[in-house]
Amino acid sequence: VQLQASGGGLVQAEGSLRLPCAASGRTFSAYYMGWFRQAPGKEREFVAGIVWNGGYTHYQDSVKARFTISRDVVKRTVYLEMNTLKPEDTAVYYCAGRRAYSVRYYDPGEYDYWGRGTQVTVSS
Repeated sequence: VQLQASGGGLVQAEGSLRLPCAASGRTFSAYYMGWFRQAPGKEREFVAGIVWNGGYTHYQDSVKARFTISRDVVKRTVYLEMNTLKPEDTAVYYCAGRRAYSVRYYDPGEYDYWGRGTQVTVSS
């Protein structure tokens, strides 16, 4: 299984970006897909997640009103729509997948698959 995130780039504050993450591989199976981010010198943190077959979502409080996670089951792609971006959103964004249920959706250690990350830089 491979996850390929893309769509990152340089954007001005208040701007928008949409990050797709496509899953490939014959054995792909996911209960839950999440987006994480990691800024320089900081730990990787949960941003948003979605139940693959139900669509139920979770968000970090700081992005709840600005970011939207969605998925296309047929295309096996999860999206992170980011609006009203702030300089503090600057980070490498990673998508990740988990095969089984876990209450710890915010814990990177609970995930089975990881993409390589895409850089998002927000200028002030």
